[in-house]
Formats: sequence, structure tokens, C-alpha cells
Amino acid sequence: MNRDDVRSKVAGMMPELLADLEGFTKLASIAFPGYPAEPVHQMAAKTVEVMRAAGFRNAALQEVPDGYPPVYATVDGPAGSPTVMLYAHYDVQPAPPEQNWSSDPWTPTRKDDGRLYGRGISDDKSGLVIHAGTLKAFDGTPPCHVKLIVEGMEETNSNLEAFVAAHPDLFQCDVFVVADMGNLKVGEPTLTTTLRGDVACVVTVQTLEHSLHSGVFGGPVPDAMMALAQLLATLHDADGNVAVEGVSGFDWDGLDFSEADLRAGADLVDGVGMIGTGTIGSRLWSRPSINVIGLDMTSVDGSSNVLIPEVRAKLSMRIVPGSSPKSELDALVRHLESHAPWGAKVTVERTKEAAPFRAATDGPGYAAARQALADAYGSPAGEAGSGGSIPLLQTLQQAAPHAEFILWGAEDTAQARIHASDESVDPSEIEAMTLAQVFLLQDLAEMKQGGQS
Repeated sequence: MNRDDVRSKVAGMMPELLADLEGFTKLASIAFPGYPAEPVHQMAAKTVEVMRAAGFRNAALQEVPDGYPPVYATVDGPAGSPTVMLYAHYDVQPAPPEQNWSSDPWTPTRKDDGRLYGRGISDDKSGLVIHAGTLKAFDGTPPCHVKLIVEGMEETNSNLEAFVAAHPDLFQCDVFVVADMGNLKVGEPTLTTTLRGDVACVVTVQTLEHSLHSGVFGGPVPDAMMALAQLLATLHDADGNVAVEGVSGFDWDGLDFSEADLRAGADLVDGVGMIGTGTIGSRLWSRPSINVIGLDMTSVDGSSNVLIPEVRAKLSMRIVPGSSPKSELDALVRHLESHAPWGAKVTVERTKEAAPFRAATDGPGYAAARQALADAYGSPAGEAGSGGSIPLLQTLQQAAPHAEFILWGAEDTAQARIHASDESVDPSEIEAMTLAQVFLLQDLAEMKQGGQS
């Protein structure tokens, strides 16, 4: 098919692809502990069904020791053609009531802006329909070998890394295509080249053996919550930059993201300013960030006039490409232990060390991806980073060290609001990214035939 024929075919498939996406979104496939298992299993089965209909005839759930199963499939192309492996995940983040959605997160809703809203409709069920659409465009007979892996626990404690390590032969390929990213803005093609890593720890602060009356003892006797607040305040300087000695960072030199676009996507409360210095791109993609993601202490409803004896907080620190998770977490732990206020007892439990990722950009697969995006969107593709983390990519890189990685998708940074309330996707991004993947497979096959890869 020439480019025009592909455009016509993909445009004609869009109603069916969006219907599949809406069907996916109705299933609350939250793989976190404590949530119902049935919707996750239903989503796994639905993924197999849709992928088989698209042309992945042998799509099947894989056996894993625990957790929800991944979906794996293969389609043979012509002899001697390259192998492309497509990745996405079918599990989603929770959508608790306190997120204050403006529509039911499990009812796909098209709003006046033309976008479709629902939990997981962007991250990453949009990736599923892009992959299904890619193979459907070739009527199930692509010009190169295609493998498919769909993860079932990406948002929680992934079991796919162990599966890859146990079955590396299943993941041998020339190019991995990870449809779990997106453009900075709708209609502006972007390749993601870096991902920050993620390290985490739980810090416990203790000042008392037991609680005390705050009126009788308050003043000279510190409570643990106030000590923790003092400790957390040392993690940033007055501008909001991370102030932990030994933590890495550098200036981003690719595409930047404007402050106006970031404000629009983040929905900052009126009057709240940005933190940190340097470009937005640097602050998002090549500088560390530290956040408190959990806190254990007395609730407001359960509070009384007492000094708090002990409190725990979970800290997540995003680390930059090229850094060592162990070294970065070491630096954070040293800081916490050495900045205990008022002699408070501070103990730190290390809980996570996920490596950052940097994609090689000098190979034939990457060149083909740049051209595919340019042809799909009608404008040159830029390069950006991502503040998020996908630890699996390191495992895939170890399993197939010579493979290239293409990171893209329909999760536009400006409006998709993944993991937050009112998550959404622009249908035009699904169509364009399906086009890009079809073009990529065509171009990779032609390059192989021409002896260029």
C-alpha cells in the first residue's frame, strides 16, 4: 500500500478502533492489591479477543507464577524481514472518589472538546488499539515479523520483568515499539528518548515513647510530625530545586515544554507558582524531583490534643537518565539521616530502585520512526524526555541488547492527564499513531530488502 492508501484504510477503521477502546475503558482493570480481580481478568480476555480479530491469531494469555497474565502473540512476515515487537499494558490506575472526576471514569465519554474521557482510555488502552489497528491495516499479513506483548501489571508490582528474564527467546527482535508515551501537544509529533528512573524509601521519625498532652508538654517537647516537616523542608532550596548533595542532574537540550502549556495541563490552583529553576524540559526530564507519596499519622477526624510520638512518610525521587539508582538512593538516605531536627530518631527503609532509560537515536529503526512520524503528521518529529519510569525497558534491553527502542503513543502531555482525574485521549492521536506504526513497519521492511539494516 502507498501512503495515501494507508491513510484511507486507517481512517475507515477508526469507528471500530474507537468502539474497541470504549469497550476496554468500561472494564476497571485495576491490578493493585485490594481491588476486584474479575474486571482485570475480563480485560485480559478482551485484549486477547480484540488482538485475535486484528490478525494476531495466536494471541494468548501466558502463565505466570503470580499476578495477572500478560498477552503474547506473533505474526510471521516474509522470510528475512526484520522483527518488530509491540508493547502496551491493559491494567490501569485507580480512580478514587477523592479525585473528583467530572464524569464517570468507567463510562467512556466524548466531551465538547472532541476528546474521549475515562480511566485508562489514554494510559494505556489507547496503545492497545494502536497496535490492533496496525496489524488490521495489513489484513493480518504485515511486511515484517511482528511480536506483541501486553502487560497486565505495569501500574503496580510488575511480573513481566521476571517473565522476560525466564523467556528471553520470546523477546528477540530488531525494534521494540512502546506505545505508552505521547506527544507534548496534540498534532506535534514527538519521540521520547529518555525516561527518569524512580527510587523510593520510607522515613520514620520518632520523638517520643508515647503520645503526650499537647497543652501540658507542647512548646519544649517536639512532636514527630513537626520534626518530619522540618526534615522534609531540607530536601529543597528556596526556589524549589532538589537540595540533596550527590544527586545528579543536567540541562535538557531537546524539545522544551512551555510554562503556559504545563500550567494548562497541571491545573494549578490560582496563585500557585512553578518550582525549580531552568527550562521546563530540564525540570521535567533531566533534573531530579522528590515527592511525599504517602503519610502515616493520626487522621484529622481521629485527632485529639496530643503530641504525635512517631510518623512515617514514603518518599519517591525521580532520577535522571544516566544515573545509578543505588547511588541516588544512597544520597537521599544520607541526607535524611544527617538532617534529623532536634535530635529526632530518623530511620530509613529503602523500598525501590528503578533505573532510568535512554534510547539510542543513531540506528536505522530510529531513523525510520522519525520518517514515519513526519509522514503521519505532516511535520518533522522532535525529541523529548519523560519524567515517568518504565523499569521493564532495562530488562528488555538486557534480553535483546542489539534491539532499538521507539517510544511514542497517544498520551499527549498537555491534556491527557494520565493517573489523574478526567484522563482523556484525542482520537486524532490514535489515528495518527496507527498511521505512524504502519509506515514504520513498511519502511523497516523496505530497508531490510535494500540491505540497509
